[in-house]
Amino acid sequence: MTTTKAPEALLKRLRDDNRFLLTSHANPDGDAIGSEIGLARILRSLGKGAVIWNRDPAPSLLRELPGVARIHSGEEPPSGFPDGFDAVVVLECPSLDRTGLEEHLGQLPQLNIDHHMGNEHYADVNWVDPAAPAVGEMVFRLAQGLMVELDAQTATALFLTLVSDTGGFRFPNATAEAFEAGAALVREGAHPEQVAEWLYESRPPGSIRLLGEMLQSLELHADGAIATAQLTREMFERSGAQTTDTEGLVDVPRSIAGVRTVALMRQIGDDQFKISLRSKGDTDVEKIARAAGGGGHRNAAGFVADGKLDEVRQRLVAQLTEALD
Repeated sequence: MTTTKAPEALLKRLRDDNRFLLTSHANPDGDAIGSEIGLARILRSLGKGAVIWNRDPAPSLLRELPGVARIHSGEEPPSGFPDGFDAVVVLECPSLDRTGLEEHLGQLPQLNIDHHMGNEHYADVNWVDPAAPAVGEMVFRLAQGLMVELDAQTATALFLTLVSDTGGFRFPNATAEAFEAGAALVREGAHPEQVAEWLYESRPPGSIRLLGEMLQSLELHADGAIATAQLTREMFERSGAQTTDTEGLVDVPRSIAGVRTVALMRQIGDDQFKISLRSKGDTDVEKIARAAGGGGHRNAAGFVADGKLDEVRQRLVAQLTEALD
């Protein structure tokens, strides 16, 4: 599978329209935030208006990323919506309802830029490239199609998307295109050391305490091939952590020798959990998430599950065991 060029229809819309709303999925990650900030800066360099609106705030790890403070978050639209915008660009989001803002966004023409296999092609213009290592890499190709030279801040935001979505160039999507884009962005002025500090050396104390709580809940199944862990309301209270402090915690059990799949269950209601799935190699967790109304990638996916904690864990272990087989 090879990457594709930005479609001319998308380039034309970005050239012709003047004011854009940018958004991504709920609980945005590094690829979502970096892509939004990178594209916003590219559009502004062309004299366009660009406002980022996400339902949820950025992860605490990324609070120092230039541009994060300008992001409008929450369910109330930003000033001027909808009449002050020509279109909404939806980044790294396979379906409009994954934004959590779909009731509002339907009032504007939509431009869809994504790399998820299960993207629903819901927009007026769709650019879906499953071969892309990160949507930020697609935004970089978009800048080339628009003939925009990047400054250091824009290049750094897009480099962050690559590091975030490839797990520091460790996951199967660390393709030749990923390394080539990373090298090109460094030549454009990206600062890899700053990205590494944001992602790996910027955890607030509450996040570290929450990690300790999570590790105490760790269970291994299927002869050590499956790891499960949980984050309950009580754990957040004891640690003093916020929901934005959970970014990357699911990757810790994934690092255990012999573990092939991980399920992290974060409580979001009395009997409701946000499930984060991770896997190694050919084990496909995206199918599990998609069947439950969620989505993601082969090795990283998520969805919401209802039920008692032990019941949810038992179902997940059964599904992950089948995926391993």
